[in-house]
Amino acid sequence: MAGLRKAKKYDWKDSNLALFGSDLEKNVKKESASHEEAWKGVGKKVGLQIWRIVKFQVKDWPKEDYGKFYSGDSYIILNTYKEEGGDELLYDVHFWIGKESTQDEYGTAAYKTVELDTFLNDLPIQHREVQNHESDLFKSYFKSLTYMKGGADSGFRHVKPEEYEQRLLHFCGTRKNIEVKEVPLCKNRVKPDDVFILDQGMTIYQWNGSGSNKDERFKAMQYVQELKSERNGRPTTEVLEEGSTDQDHAFFKALTQEDDDDDDKEFEAADQTTELFRLSDASGSMTFKQVKKGGVSKGDLDTKDVFIVDTKKEVYVWIGKGTSAGEKKNAMQYAHKYLMSTDHPLLAVSCFPEGREHRTFFSAIAA
Repeated sequence: MAGLRKAKKYDWKDSNLALFGSDLEKNVKKESASHEEAWKGVGKKVGLQIWRIVKFQVKDWPKEDYGKFYSGDSYIILNTYKEEGGDELLYDVHFWIGKESTQDEYGTAAYKTVELDTFLNDLPIQHREVQNHESDLFKSYFKSLTYMKGGADSGFRHVKPEEYEQRLLHFCGTRKNIEVKEVPLCKNRVKPDDVFILDQGMTIYQWNGSGSNKDERFKAMQYVQELKSERNGRPTTEVLEEGSTDQDHAFFKALTQEDDDDDDKEFEAADQTTELFRLSDASGSMTFKQVKKGGVSKGDLDTKDVFIVDTKKEVYVWIGKGTSAGEKKNAMQYAHKYLMSTDHPLLAVSCFPEGREHRTFFSAIAA
């Protein structure tokens, strides 16, 4: 938790998601009543569905905005799929936490993820995702990830272009995954290896760094066209190449903000050794303790309990077939609580019931 306070970027007032039975749960139940309307008809066909949490309620996220997330919000993402050659519908359900999301929002997302899991007969694999630290599985759903500042009460579609507050967007990555991130309007953020868009509402500049790749340039060009289309073609656009743009250009004159040093590298684990923890209530009370460090294998797992594997790149929660109801219910909460006590609290978390593990789990531990 100390690492989070130091960075002042993830304002999470609760450290363990132990919200069940709290006022938050009561508020959620009050809003959702006896049945959640958002879940009607879900999971019936292959595809992706996304919802945003707004004032304890689950709201559909427009399909045209899939891959775009507000940093002030939390979301639920359901991927319905079939294995090759199979007919059974399978599910991955993720709750995504924006870096400025409130406790009520991410707590509701976590609670509603469990509710959705129950609605789908406990078939989904549950995942926790944190902005800038998403799992490879989560990233695979989208051609690009776009992070926007603000939250449920903001959004360009509700603002006239001439009244729009300008923003600087950073494009970085390769064809399989281009990340689009809103960054401070600061000159030292403009790096030669990437592409940047300065969106002023009625004027849009695309700045191509000399070291940027064709995928970043193409994605940025597409993005500019999408912005123009949303605004009925009214904005004027200009493409700038590094080396042919001087510091007196309007693009650079707009970059007057202080840099907030928005860098999450400090959240990387200093010790990269894989660790194994056991969650058990066999003694009559819930206990959580480390059982191994380094060289974790499938043989270290016991079907009677929950095990948490921290690879320092991602965290896997393995739920044995013989676990108690209490152990299963608390699995994700304890993984979250554990991470909040480390120097790498923002890792993605995935919960796998025994027998339904992803290959990513077994590739993360020894055979």
